[in-house]
Amino acid sequence: MNSDPIADYLTRVRNAIKASHRIVEIPSSKIKKEITKVLYDKGYIQSYKFDDSSVQGTIKIALKYNPNTKQSAIVKLERVSKPGLRKYTGSENLPRVLNGLGVAILSTSKGVMTEKEAKSLNVGGEVLCYVY
Repeated sequence: MNSDPIADYLTRVRNAIKASHRIVEIPSSKIKKEITKVLYDKGYIQSYKFDDSSVQGTIKIALKYNPNTKQSAIVKLERVSKPGLRKYTGSENLPRVLNGLGVAILSTSKGVMTEKEAKSLNVGGEVLCYVY
């Protein structure tokens, strides 16, 4: 059993990028699926597929690389809120990542979303990770 499945998810993606893999497989959960959808919507990954044939299921993520420089679209994935120290923020002081160039992924009462979407909906929540 894993004590922090989101950190495991981010680490698997980070390791796949460092090894220049095209596809990474990750054990599935609802929160991981939502984070994957946000990463796809913001253009950090090329595509994804949810495979629910087994008991837990898997997420297959096709990573995005620049065809000329072979550099990944994701430069850094950073876990913010950890099981030992949760980080919550209100709608009035949502974090800005890299002065607006990156995104902060939040878990709110209205679902998993970026800080910009949370600002427009005027909701706060738990800051899961930073991506840039």
